[in-house]
Amino acid sequence: MRKVAVIPAVLLTVLCTLNGCKKEEVEKVIEPLVADIQTAETSQEAQEEEDPVIPEIDASVEIQPGARIAVVSKSTSGSYWSLVRQGMEQAVEDVNEAYGFGKDEQITMTFEGASDEKDVSSQVNTLDAVIAENPDVLCISASDTNSLQAQLESAKENGIPVVAFDSSVSDSKMVRAFRGTDNKRVGEIAAYRLAVAIGKMGKVAVFSAQEKTQSIQERVEGFTSYMENYPDIDVVEIVYQDQVDDMTAAMQEVLEKNPQLEGVFCTNADISDLYLDMPKDETQDPVVMVGVDATAKQQEAIRNSKEVGVVSQQPYAIGYQTIWTALLTTAPNKSVEITRNLRIDPAWIDASNIDDPANSAYLYSN
Repeated sequence: MRKVAVIPAVLLTVLCTLNGCKKEEVEKVIEPLVADIQTAETSQEAQEEEDPVIPEIDASVEIQPGARIAVVSKSTSGSYWSLVRQGMEQAVEDVNEAYGFGKDEQITMTFEGASDEKDVSSQVNTLDAVIAENPDVLCISASDTNSLQAQLESAKENGIPVVAFDSSVSDSKMVRAFRGTDNKRVGEIAAYRLAVAIGKMGKVAVFSAQEKTQSIQERVEGFTSYMENYPDIDVVEIVYQDQVDDMTAAMQEVLEKNPQLEGVFCTNADISDLYLDMPKDETQDPVVMVGVDATAKQQEAIRNSKEVGVVSQQPYAIGYQTIWTALLTTAPNKSVEITRNLRIDPAWIDASNIDDPANSAYLYSN
C-alpha cells in the first residue's frame, strides 16, 4: 500500500501548484481515484494469497465425542448452498478421521432448510423441530434477521450453542460466532468494477435478493456507499425480490423506464442467473452487468462478454469453517478461544483471471 500512497500525494502537489487551489478542494477531486487504486490492490492481494480459509483440524483440542450438529440453512437449493454443505460434510469427515472416533463417537450432522430463501416461515418451523431434538450445536443461516428471536432464546434456554453462517441475526449476542463472507466488501468491489466499466458516469440499478437478510443488506449498503465516490453515477432503482410479485417483470420494468441505463448490480447467484435468462432488447446498447457468485451460467456469460465480471465467495470454506467452529463450542468451558467473527474475502472474477487456477475455489460447478 505504500507505493499507492505516493501517487495521490504527487498528484495533490501538482494540482495545487498548477491551479492555486486549496488542498481540501483537490482532495475531493482525487478521492475516488485513491479509493479505486486501493480497492484494486487490496483485491489483487487477496487473490494472490494462498488459500488460508480451510482450517487445519487440531486433534489436541478437546471436543465432545459423538456431538450432533444440526444445520438449518437459508436454503438447500442452488450451487452456493450445495458447496456450503459439501464443505460441512468434509469437515465432519476430517474431524472423525483426525480424532480417530469410533462408530459410537462419530460426529454427525444434519442439513435442513427451505428450498426457497424467501420462505421465512418454513425456516422458523424447521428450527422449532430441530431445537426440540436437542442437538449439541445449532448452525443457522438466517433468512430474516429479525424473525428467529424466539427460536434463539429457546436454544439458549436448552444450553444449545448457536453458530451463524452466511447471514446472521440482528441480536448478535444470541450467537457464539459467525462464519461468512465480508459482504460489505462484496458491494464495494461490485461498485468499483461497475463504475470503471461504465466510465464512472451514468445511471445504474441494483437487482437484489430479499432485503430481510443480513448478507444482502450489507452488500447493498457497501455498493451504494461506495458509489458516493462517483458523483456522476446515479443509482436510479433498488429492487428487492421479496418486495415484488415477479422479479423478472420488475427488472424488465426498470430497463424499460430507464432506456439510458448503463449498468446493473445483481446481489446474489439466483438474481444474477435470473437476469441473464431474461429477454433483452437487442436494439438497445447492452447494459453492463456485475453479478455475485460465479455460477456456471455467469462463467459462460463472462466468457461471452455478456457480463463484465462477478464478485464471488468461497461457500465450501464457509461450510468447513462453520462445522469446525461448532465443534469448538463443545470444548470444556474457556479451554478454547473462538474467534467471534470470521469474514472471508470475496474475489473479483472476470475474463482476465477466470482460468487462473488460484481462483478455482471461487468458481461454482453449476
